[in-house]
Amino acid sequence: MNLFTRRRDFLTRTAGGFGSLALGALLGRESAANEGGWAPPNGNPHFAPKADSVIWIFLNGGMSHLETFDPKPELDKHAGKTIAESPYKGTQSPEKLAQARVTVVNDANGQQRNKLYPTQVKFQKRGRSGIEVSDFFPRIGGVVDDLAIIRSMWTTDDNHGAQTQFHSGRHMLDGEFPTLGAWVHYGLGSLSDNLPQFISMGTREYWNKKDGHYLGPRHDAVPMRVDPANPLDYGKPERALSVAEERLVFDLTARLDRSRAIAEPADTALSARLASYELAYRMQRALPIALDFTQETQETQRLYGLDQPDTKSFGMQMLASRRLVERGVRFIQIQHGGGGAGSWDAHGDLKGNHTGNCKQIDQPLAGLITDLKRRGMLERTLVVLGTEFGRTPGSQGGTGRDHHIFGFTVVMAGGGLKAGVVHGTTDPIGFHAEENRHYVTDIHATILRQMGLDSHRLEVPGRKRLEIDHGKVIGEILA
Repeated sequence: MNLFTRRRDFLTRTAGGFGSLALGALLGRESAANEGGWAPPNGNPHFAPKADSVIWIFLNGGMSHLETFDPKPELDKHAGKTIAESPYKGTQSPEKLAQARVTVVNDANGQQRNKLYPTQVKFQKRGRSGIEVSDFFPRIGGVVDDLAIIRSMWTTDDNHGAQTQFHSGRHMLDGEFPTLGAWVHYGLGSLSDNLPQFISMGTREYWNKKDGHYLGPRHDAVPMRVDPANPLDYGKPERALSVAEERLVFDLTARLDRSRAIAEPADTALSARLASYELAYRMQRALPIALDFTQETQETQRLYGLDQPDTKSFGMQMLASRRLVERGVRFIQIQHGGGGAGSWDAHGDLKGNHTGNCKQIDQPLAGLITDLKRRGMLERTLVVLGTEFGRTPGSQGGTGRDHHIFGFTVVMAGGGLKAGVVHGTTDPIGFHAEENRHYVTDIHATILRQMGLDSHRLEVPGRKRLEIDHGKVIGEILA
């Protein structure tokens, strides 16, 4: 009997939930090590981290950079002209499109040749930094001195598979790859024994439903609702049970699964389930407390917009995120406007679409940044506002904008980043990212760097990653 078998047998006989949790970890690590001498991460950062947690906010459908964080007076000046009639006809030249590192232009319906469409909202210089932010975001504009705005993003998937690409760095036609949250979960140890380290809130479409993929199901986010009475699917018994009765159910299930694990030590789904039962038991106690907003003052609840119908839902997610980060959750992934193509997909009536969507997130997101800062948490918490792509400078359907992959904006705050800065530019009509261009995995690399991780050292046998998968740290925005 080798050491692995003896230790596994010992844990199988161990009473209580500790055995199931330890066995799950042991099976995942030692069986992999036996297959080729490889050991997965030990839970320690590679170097001193600047941030402990990430709140990752994703706007499904494609927020227009031109109506939010990237003012373009030249676009307004030449509105009504085609690009060919404007001074910027070179933006669609083969050379320019090749420079953008994409090979396909989605112009089957001629949308890129449509007339330039003026911005549908005014911009104001805000804060001490004087950074321009649109009037769709007056509250976020009020915290602009805490933001790092990257105006020079690009991607390659011109349809809504770009949601997957923003999270994983890979075009969905390449296959299934772990998301950034899964890599953080894979690379770092737990900050809390009572809560999951990776949580997802909001609607996720089938193409963006999972996170772990080849890292295994234990690295999927735990889907959660902001409902203290029922935060998790199957998170409570069908009928009321005492604590002692619940403990008996969990222990019996763990014993049965441990017996199965002896026969199937390489079953990653089983080992993930073993670990999840013990965590589920503790979460039944800890999550309702974390989501109990009655512990917050009325002023704090108003700060997040919980007193207003337009902002209440997203405000609850933002306040829940702060309370979960406070309790040691590593990565919180929030999908705003999920379902179908996504509610930000403004092919028509862009002004009406963005007026409503921006109102839903403006006060809650500004409230989150304000609250984190005044509690001394912002410096150790990375807040990210991302979206799958931008919107075209030309019109679609007269009053909308189509998908646009050549240039868009991502906003970040906290976690050891510079504050009150703009990095990168698009051209004068917002078509191409020009100065300091960044593919989506550069955001990933920057977040991992602040979390103390080097993605090149997060290795998985048989999975060779491309250099673009790792991205490059955006050093100019690091404090």
